[in-house]
Amino acid sequence: MTLVAIHQPNFLPWLGFFDKIARADVFVLLDSVQFPKKGGTWTNRVRILVNGEPTWLTVPIDRAYHGTRTIREMRLRDDDGRWRETALKTLRSAYGRAPYFDAVAPELAPLLLDPTAELAVYNERAIRRLCELLGLRTPLVRSSELAAEGSGTNLLVALVRASGGDAYLAGGGAASYQEDEKFAAAGIELRFQAYAPPAYAQGTDQHVPGLSAVDALMRVGPGDTRALLG
Repeated sequence: MTLVAIHQPNFLPWLGFFDKIARADVFVLLDSVQFPKKGGTWTNRVRILVNGEPTWLTVPIDRAYHGTRTIREMRLRDDDGRWRETALKTLRSAYGRAPYFDAVAPELAPLLLDPTAELAVYNERAIRRLCELLGLRTPLVRSSELAAEGSGTNLLVALVRASGGDAYLAGGGAASYQEDEKFAAAGIELRFQAYAPPAYAQGTDQHVPGLSAVDALMRVGPGDTRALLG
């Protein structure tokens, strides 16, 4: 069977995102769905550990538009790129003493400083590079380039079919909106990720889960970070 996983192209995603990539035969970057007009989203922010506390690292986006936009249509805020330098300085400050800082920081710098104005492109380039560091070779495809229509579960079914799959890997939060019976009706096997992030050395009294994969890369290196995945 060809197992397909689908997820929005998040910003420097957490370990569970890369675990899903590791388990799948094809991974679809869901860039064709609507970006939320208000509120935060993992597509443009993620948590890192700063002085032992989880802290948001945010990509500023242009919200001065009318109507709706897909993730693919979202643009980064134009402020002469100063936020990119600030983000890089924040990472250096947070992880400058981490065991693998010298090995990982040079890989992250060009990703954070990437001059593109497109949010989806910015995130995708970083995801692809982090996959290379982790030794993940699952093909990544964009939903905006697949012949698939619909919304909700209907869209997921269509994307699995359009990407050549006959099985779908659902994430942990899918139960609240996913209509499981539609996969069975389409002849698609439904599997669940069920990823429980293992603890690793963070230099804190209690392990802080849900951080960007960058945290693990800085602290235990690419090889041991890969071992934290499925």
